[in-house]
Amino acid sequence: MTDPKTHSLIEDAQGIAFGATMAAFSIVILTHLGLITGQTAGLAVLLSYASGIPFGPVFFALNIPFYWFGYRRMGLAFTIKTFVAVAALSILSALMPAWVDFSTLNPAFGAILFGFVSGAALLAIFRHGASLGGIGILALYLQDRTGFRAGQTQLLFDAALFATALIFLPWQTVAWSFLGAAVVNLTIAINHRRDRYIAT
Repeated sequence: MTDPKTHSLIEDAQGIAFGATMAAFSIVILTHLGLITGQTAGLAVLLSYASGIPFGPVFFALNIPFYWFGYRRMGLAFTIKTFVAVAALSILSALMPAWVDFSTLNPAFGAILFGFVSGAALLAIFRHGASLGGIGILALYLQDRTGFRAGQTQLLFDAALFATALIFLPWQTVAWSFLGAAVVNLTIAINHRRDRYIAT
């Protein structure tokens, strides 16, 4: 009988592939509109705008210090899966702009669409025992150990990041960005609950 709390290797691979692909698509939406987001991805986007270095390499580099913490706190399997998810997102985010283009994308709808797509991506990755690194590792650790929801931890980090972004970006851009980030965090806070959903 299959244990409903575990996934096979093929199921993990599919879930992480889905999550990384959807996350990359959400980054295409985000950067097309010139917006930012929260978490490590948001910091990577902001640094990418400021430096001119593509998002992928910045995001990959920012996550390097967190793997040791992930290994010590969450285990080897989590760390390997997270590394794979981060690497896949970094590569796909560099390739996907050549595959996807928008002739029209309303900023309000785009921010909401980003939030839903990114939220779905993160849920898939979380439920297959991984994260997209950085603050996501800390958020998952706190949720598993204390019950403090991952979405709420990310919201606190986002607040500091968006306050910093106001120094460099127009307030309208930050406002639309905040809308997208709020949709991401609400999606995770409502749906990523171990007391309600038994699959890990």
